[in-house]
Amino acid sequence: MRNVARNALRPHYLPVMGRKLVERLRPSHRDEAIRWASAQAEPIGAFAEALDAELWAESGEWATAFRVEAAQKLDRLAVPLRGAGHFRLVHFLVRYLRPEVVLETGVGVGYTSQAILLAFAKNGSGTLFSSDFPYFRMDEPERYVGCLVDDELRDGWHLGLHGDRVNLAEFLPQIETLDFVHYDSDKSIGGRAFAMHAIAPKLSADATIVMDDIDDNTYFRDWTERAPGPSRVFARGGKYVGLTGI
Repeated sequence: MRNVARNALRPHYLPVMGRKLVERLRPSHRDEAIRWASAQAEPIGAFAEALDAELWAESGEWATAFRVEAAQKLDRLAVPLRGAGHFRLVHFLVRYLRPEVVLETGVGVGYTSQAILLAFAKNGSGTLFSSDFPYFRMDEPERYVGCLVDDELRDGWHLGLHGDRVNLAEFLPQIETLDFVHYDSDKSIGGRAFAMHAIAPKLSADATIVMDDIDDNTYFRDWTERAPGPSRVFARGGKYVGLTGI
């Protein structure tokens, strides 16, 4: 509680913390979301191998090694956070699709940031905009954001730490077209709806969107039912990931 109170006094923190509290009071219909996601889920391996079996295998080898390296680094730094996202899928898709501009919301310690930036290095080009809001229950949480990202991959990485509403307002005027989005920040219906509405004018015609934890509420289901184009659901460790555009 001391950390929460201390962080609430910092610039940009209190408004975001207040919105998070309000959103927690909103019905999520989580049971309904889980039933829908479970019924829609397909094997991720079959999907990825149909696109590029060799690249999927290569991504798996990298992900296995990186998971071990990341755990060791987080232990050395005594970082209490461990959220990873589906970094193998994200790395694979960025390698396969070769997007030039990627937006990531939700960084945490940087599993998917490293996955994207490393994919850029292998592809030969790419720019990443990452939006995060540090975990306010910790002391000086900014020091942990993106700590897994290799120093040599950070050139050209745009990282904002003031929450999606502030970060996107700063990022979007710099972006002409978004090719790929990984959404893993505010999981509430309101948070998702705000971000997706904000980025909609910037999305390319064939943009790919990966949305994590879609079983938390029915936003992804309702959004994909209204939006044109294909959508997919994959299970991940008892949770579900949504994908659109492929």
